[in-house]
Amino acid sequence: MRVFQVCLLCLALFVQYRLWFGQNGVQDYSRLKGAVATHQDTNEKLIKRNKVLKADIEDLKLGLEGIEERARNELGMIKPDETFIRVLPGNQYEK
Repeated sequence: MRVFQVCLLCLALFVQYRLWFGQNGVQDYSRLKGAVATHQDTNEKLIKRNKVLKADIEDLKLGLEGIEERARNELGMIKPDETFIRVLPGNQYEK
């Protein structure tokens, strides 16, 4: 009977060791859980970016307003009868 108890204790210790320190144990699980969370955050950011890009594409396909806005903001273009005024920031608290 004593040998049986020692065998059961050894088996329990072996199983516990495998659970905590072995392959596919708790350490691997926590490491993979962190990696999955990181990838999910990255995927959410990329999904938001893709939605913005799709909205820009649809805006450019539908009308000239999107193209005109992009030309003004990114290329600095103005219409033929417009006056361009640039306001430079200055020191407001200059004494």
